[in-house]
Amino acid sequence: MGEGGIRKSLVKDINLLEYFDVLKKRLWIIVLVVLAATTAGYYYSQSNNVSLFQSSTRVIISSDSEYMKTLMVMIKDPIIMAQVIEDLQLPTSPQGLAGKIGVSRIDESQVVQILVTDTDPQQAAQIANATAQKFKESARSILAFEEVQLLSEATVNPSPINESQNRSVVMAAAIGLLAGVGLAFFLESLDGTIRREKEVEEILGIPVIGIVPNLNKKKLFLQKKQITITKTGGEIVDIKQKAAGSER
Repeated sequence: MGEGGIRKSLVKDINLLEYFDVLKKRLWIIVLVVLAATTAGYYYSQSNNVSLFQSSTRVIISSDSEYMKTLMVMIKDPIIMAQVIEDLQLPTSPQGLAGKIGVSRIDESQVVQILVTDTDPQQAAQIANATAQKFKESARSILAFEEVQLLSEATVNPSPINESQNRSVVMAAAIGLLAGVGLAFFLESLDGTIRREKEVEEILGIPVIGIVPNLNKKKLFLQKKQITITKTGGEIVDIKQKAAGSER
């Protein structure tokens, strides 16, 4: 590696150390911002997200394809929905109940699935079973169709299908981390305290031979013109400050 490459590597290492020092110094700010953002994200997800549950039952319809389509449409008919609402005493309309129900044929077979989505897992199972039963009774009474058999009963599924609410919390924490880091560097840029010799050299344009603690950048700029350097043989031997009334 050439001399130029070594210098670039050293500068990069120094910059990384400076960044690390800033993060370490302002760590408490970053932690507070992350905690605040995570808490806000959690409460937002809790207040705006409603858990949904699904339950399904299956029936066998022994019929040809064309007639089966008619029977499948009949499952969500307002007449059957009204009967389910009456049996379960549901506070909804036939159209509202039909919106919670999905009907699908499994693998082009005679098995039809009735899938119900609801905010209550027990109610979802009850709706699925009641719909299947009312459909079987209505097919017999209205169409004189006897070839509907209940294959499997719906059971309660306690696990919600929309557990992705945790994603909102994670995203809020990530945004809080970015905001905290940005705030840390912003506050650091507003801090006028000089902490490194390199800053003194850049401001005064002279090499550092000593360190003055708690020196502010603004004061240093004001005193820049008051500093004279006496050199002998190219070496710094003395630094004097000119002050009003100090000349003899």
